Amino acid sequence: MFVDVTRSVRSWPDWWQARPTFAKDGSLAAVLTLLAFVPTLSAVSAQLGDLPRRPADALAVALTLAQSAPLAVRSRWPAACLAVVGAAFAVHQALAYPPTFASIGLYLAVYAAGAHQVRFRRGLAAVATAGYAALAVLLHGLGSPNGLPDFVAFYLTLVVITMAGVGMRRWRAEEAERRRLGADVARAAERARIARELHDVVTHHVTAMVVQADAAQFVVGTAPDRAGAGLAAISDTGRRALTELRHLLGVLEATGESAPADRTPTLGRIGDLVEQARLSGQPVELTEHGEQRPRAVDVELAAYRVVQEALTNAMKHATGRPTTVAVHHHPDRIAIEVTNDGATGGTPVVPSGGRGLDGLRRRLRMLDGELLAEARPGGGFSVRALIPTRSEA
Repeated sequence: MFVDVTRSVRSWPDWWQARPTFAKDGSLAAVLTLLAFVPTLSAVSAQLGDLPRRPADALAVALTLAQSAPLAVRSRWPAACLAVVGAAFAVHQALAYPPTFASIGLYLAVYAAGAHQVRFRRGLAAVATAGYAALAVLLHGLGSPNGLPDFVAFYLTLVVITMAGVGMRRWRAEEAERRRLGADVARAAERARIARELHDVVTHHVTAMVVQADAAQFVVGTAPDRAGAGLAAISDTGRRALTELRHLLGVLEATGESAPADRTPTLGRIGDLVEQARLSGQPVELTEHGEQRPRAVDVELAAYRVVQEALTNAMKHATGRPTTVAVHHHPDRIAIEVTNDGATGGTPVVPSGGRGLDGLRRRLRMLDGELLAEARPGGGFSVRALIPTRSEA
């Protein structure tokens, strides 16, 4: 029971924030109107004239309502709300009716004008100032004991309240702009992530299929068995590509669901990459050092993508050259090194867009990792990655 009450109390601000603006303003106007007829609250009011009091009558009740009810439209029509409330306050003060809690509506209307009025703000301020000056002159002529300092102090109070509303309006505008910019950055980051994932999946499989197809062309007339094996490898690679693409497209849909862990490429599936590269005619040697332990999904996927991109580049630029993949499992990090012995710089089997390694660097930077790709002094190329790890939990 206590937990339910606490949860209800905590959810109340969220529920109220989600209400329409008109409903919230209407509730405020209704509450202020009801409290205006509570005698003990009459001492809490905005007073300016301090003239000798006259008894309340029907007009006093109407003026009381006119100082509170218009707050129902203070956000939608702030200028009209201020005009009605201000005029009712002026007449109420000039006729010297008893104090009313509804006069607090003047402060709320002034604040609303600063917070919600968008157009003609200077004109509204000028008209309001002129009206206040006329009221001060009228009250002085009616015998108000207040002097010029009192009228100026009351005016400055209204100015401060107005500036508070202006500050709130500017803060809301800046907050909306920050949210817009944040959404733009998030969309750009998501587009970049999608591009990286598509590049990693498509480029690797397509490169393998091109290499396998080229190899099958040369032996189709002299060694039909080898050509058939190459075509079977192309078929298998194509199926793998379709499977990964279906999975990737399913994850990238705006469903709010995360990728299933059993279908996300992980470090344990590096052997599949190596086997696929071997079927493409790339001699690859895989060695693992240390004890492999469960890691966080993003760490496992990053390690998988490092090996995938390095083998793709080896098949592109060093086709048929010996390639080694070394994975070192440490308690706090994973170190990966992929090297090949081929001379780089020739025409690649598949044209390269140069996005793979840059995408990997960005991916590893998000995990506080490092990626170094460089030509080897004796020929060939090496890709080294260091990925800090976290436990699966």
